[in-house]
This record gives sequence, C-alpha cells and structure tokens, in this order.
Amino acid sequence: MTRIPYFEVDAFTSERFRGNPAGVCPLAKWLDDALMQKIAAENNLSETAFFVPRGSDYELRWFTPTIEVDLCGHATLAAAFVVFSELNFRGDSVRFHSQSGPLAVSRSTDILTLDFPSRPASPCATPKALIDGLGAKPIEVSKARDYFAVFASAREVSALQPDFGLLGTLDEKVIVTAPGDDCDFVSRFFAPTMGINEDPVTGSAHCTLVPYWAQRLGKKKLHARQVSKRGGELYCEDADGRVRIGGKAVLYLRGEIEVGNQK
Repeated sequence: MTRIPYFEVDAFTSERFRGNPAGVCPLAKWLDDALMQKIAAENNLSETAFFVPRGSDYELRWFTPTIEVDLCGHATLAAAFVVFSELNFRGDSVRFHSQSGPLAVSRSTDILTLDFPSRPASPCATPKALIDGLGAKPIEVSKARDYFAVFASAREVSALQPDFGLLGTLDEKVIVTAPGDDCDFVSRFFAPTMGINEDPVTGSAHCTLVPYWAQRLGKKKLHARQVSKRGGELYCEDADGRVRIGGKAVLYLRGEIEVGNQK
C-alpha cells in the first residue's frame, strides 16, 4: 500500500468554503497517468494538481475528474500554497514546468501571484449552441482557447442559467464577462466539455479576460470577481504578453491517499 500526501486548498479566497477548491498531491516521482486520473475522479473537484521535484523547481500537471488539462490557474495557486506553507520552501517565488511552459508563482504577504501566458481572444463566428446554451445573446463573441462572450452588465452575467447539455456540444469551454459594479470586471466559466458545468473560480480564463479588459478600460492593473455561487476575488495585471493573476488561499484539508492493489 502506498500513501500519498494530499491537501485540499480553497483558492482565490481567504475564507473556507469559498473560492475554488483544488486537490494537491506532492509526489516523489510520477504515478501512472491512469492512476492520477482515477485519483482526480475520486476527488471529484474541478482539478487535482500533481507535482514532482525538478532540481529547485517542480513539474506540474492538472487533472479534472475526466481529463488532463494544459493549464489551470486555481490548482497552480493551490500547489504553490502547499509548497510555501507545507513543504518548508524558503524562497518567495517557485517555478513550475508544465504543458504551458514555465509558470512562476510569487508570494507577498498573503497574496500569491501567478505569472501566466496571455491568451487574447480573436473574433469568431457565434455558434447557435452558444446563444441557445447561455439563454441570452452576448453583445460580443470571440475566441482564444475558450469562447469569450461579453455582456453589458454584471447583473446579466449573474442571472445566466445555462443549458449545459447544449454548451456541452460546443468544441470548447465558455467564458462570460461584463463590467463590474464594485470591481473592474466580473466573469463566469462553463466547462461541460471537461465534466465541469461551472467552475467556481478560473485562473486560466483570466489569461483571456485580462488583456481584453486592460485594453477596453485603458489600465494595466485590474480587480476582478468571478461571480459563481462560491465566488472568488482576483488581483490582475496585464504585463505585455504575460498576465499576473493574484489571489489568496486557505487550507481546508491535510491528509493521505492510500493507493495500491489496483485491479
């Protein structure tokens, strides 16, 4: 029987039971891919992060309950939180190596800041399933990795009640966004194609949100809220081809996973 350290961290919040919960498994060496997928499915969180040492850095991978993904913000924030608070890491910046290249996370007091690639959206045709699935017509639609739908007000974004069956027929996930009332912008993120109807707080979506709102508002530093049921708060910066995405995190669970005797 093998025991794997396991942590659950609520990311992009300072309050337990808010933000986006992520599983984190520090490993001495990589497990079999199928086993990591089983662990992520058993955890049934939007993502579980696995990392192994690579010199003074780490290699990092993320799994939803159904697939491995190429980039995940909240689980990277959670992994960095574990490195800093549980693994006695002495520096103020940790570097992860991932499918999306090197990703640095720095800490300043209680804020952890991700340094991620920028993914500006480009104009695209609007699929009928996007409008029907959202149940409302956006004022603007574009696409980067994900569909990017802009609405006029935060109230409209909060009121959306999507048909996830229809959104699941699209080839990618969906970011919806609007100007904020008490912040620069708000967003929600729907990902039924990944087995996640609505993600509570989505760091990677801000790779597209930040360059859009920085240009539209004419400012580099942005305060954002993701207005899911759990909610989350992000402190962002447009940095010329990169985006900085900051937030707080809080530990929910510390324990072990037992694996072995797999059949």
